[in-house]
Amino acid sequence: MKLVEPHIQYQAEYLGMLAEWQETGEDLVPFTLQYETEDFAALVKKLHSFKTEVDRGWVCHSSYWLINEEGQLVATSNLRHELNENLLEHGGHIGYGVRPSFRNKGYATKILELTLQVAKKMGIEKALLTCDTDNIASAKTITKNGGVLWRERDWEGVPSQCYWIEIK
Repeated sequence: MKLVEPHIQYQAEYLGMLAEWQETGEDLVPFTLQYETEDFAALVKKLHSFKTEVDRGWVCHSSYWLINEEGQLVATSNLRHELNENLLEHGGHIGYGVRPSFRNKGYATKILELTLQVAKKMGIEKALLTCDTDNIASAKTITKNGGVLWRERDWEGVPSQCYWIEIK
């Protein structure tokens, strides 16, 4: 299993993952899954550009894909390099999601673990993660990776939880 940066070689896997997700009717998480895929090379270039260039009000961020031993794209994450006021309230440092057909197999725990390792290399010593209160699977994933509940609050009418993870 490996964590990779977006690459055109994974186009078929990425599009397959998106199709599965869209069939569920669930929100696409992390938010980077919502970008247009018609020109896949441009999408990959755009995802890489966010490491150094972002619109006003955003922070630099990096996208990662988890590839299993069979070469399948099973999960994706987005690491924000720093927190602004908005991310401190909701979103935190890392967002992640698992391809629907690969859920409940430990991939969420693994992608968060590997993304935390990247965060540490960037100098982030303590990472903030948030999830909706009713997202029990995400809360378990965060606590398995050392998350400690900091606070519970409503975010735009949705009960949510905020966790801090000391990165070791």
